Amino acid sequence: MTAQSSGLAAPQSSRWRELWLKEDWWAIWLGLGIVVIAYLLFAGGASIRWVAVTPPKWHGFAQLGAHFAANYQRYVVQLLLWLGIFGVALSALGHKLRDFLPSFLFLYLFSVAIFAVGQWDEANRYNLEPPLVALILGLAISNLIGTPRALEAGFRVEFYIKTGIVLLGATLPIQLIVWAGPIAILQASIVSIATFVVIYWVAVRLGLDRRLAATLGAGGAVCGVSASIAIAGAVGARKEDAPIAITLVIVWAIVMIFALPFVAAALHLSAGVGGAWIGTSEFADAAGLAAAQTYGAVAQHNQLAGTPEQSIWAFTLMKVVGRDVWIGIWAFVLALVATTRWERTGVAGKPELGEIWWRFPKFVIGFAVASLIVTAATSGYSLGEFNARVNPALVAPIKDLRTWTFIFCFFSIGLTTRFRGLARAGRKPFLAFTSGVAVNAVLGLVLSALVFAAYWERLTR
Repeated sequence: MTAQSSGLAAPQSSRWRELWLKEDWWAIWLGLGIVVIAYLLFAGGASIRWVAVTPPKWHGFAQLGAHFAANYQRYVVQLLLWLGIFGVALSALGHKLRDFLPSFLFLYLFSVAIFAVGQWDEANRYNLEPPLVALILGLAISNLIGTPRALEAGFRVEFYIKTGIVLLGATLPIQLIVWAGPIAILQASIVSIATFVVIYWVAVRLGLDRRLAATLGAGGAVCGVSASIAIAGAVGARKEDAPIAITLVIVWAIVMIFALPFVAAALHLSAGVGGAWIGTSEFADAAGLAAAQTYGAVAQHNQLAGTPEQSIWAFTLMKVVGRDVWIGIWAFVLALVATTRWERTGVAGKPELGEIWWRFPKFVIGFAVASLIVTAATSGYSLGEFNARVNPALVAPIKDLRTWTFIFCFFSIGLTTRFRGLARAGRKPFLAFTSGVAVNAVLGLVLSALVFAAYWERLTR
């Protein structure tokens, strides 16, 4: 991977084109657009909840059928809304609408069925949240039946999760970010540095190239797939290095979706502490959100302390606010090391301090702005007024649309993950990355459940 492919040598003028040519920025525009429209309607005495329709909790098929018979028009309008906003964005990003439209139609119809299954009372009994059902079904289809390549144009994993995270900001009060943000950044910094050092050291000891070792370390220490791609470009890694790291991130991210909530429940962790541990230990935003949402339901079912939202809030503060912001710093530091200390890397010239900004995950900005908008809009309401008026008319519909984007994301992950291809990563990279997994999980548990437990247990609006 060359400097040009990574963007390190791109002229400054072209980089401003990111505002309309990069997924991160389109995720911001779409997410904030939904939030602003929702607020304007709320301020005018209306709401977006009509279009934010979701299947209800149900027991029998007659009940579910009656819901769809009465609300099919809302689902049609919602489908057209998603097709419109994602279609415009992907068209601007250079994708062909004729490929995307049938693919997304397939994705949406299955997502409706998945959402309905997740709302079934029997699924609730086993804590099968809709995103988790989406992942399982997607993996089954991909590995047992197979999905036609013609349909893959709509399986935009990163785009859906980034849009969902911006919408997530609207449900996370800015007071929590201000209050718990420093703790999240401190905890994330400790784990990020420790995990990177362990993976890098083990990889080099096993005889792996330092550029691959750095790519593996960043994939485990920061934000998974995005970090692997960014760091591979920053250090001039071989073209096969990033796919190896991405493969291992996906393998362990899927494992952790099931393992972390199970272990957290066995340890009787509160919802906030469990969410913080998941945010510290997971390797991908999408997988972590699935695990955090699952554990929120598990904690509530087992009558553990905290609420389901606390689990998601703690995860978001740890993963998005705490760990994801490291990507720009790691890219800058490792590019500097690669160009001054290592052999020829293919990176042209020394990196500039501005790389921290250009590598920074921009959707985090949208997340913070969405939180500011809703926090400012609701600051004048008492808790009783918030629960009676603001939540059902403003926050809950945004949360429902956020859940739709999560389902699109998790179903897409499953549909694009083939276990046969995961075996190609190799034994040595697997051992190096797994050493970081162990450090990540143990150190994250100690910090979340012991050192900073008081902060995560008290997360509240």
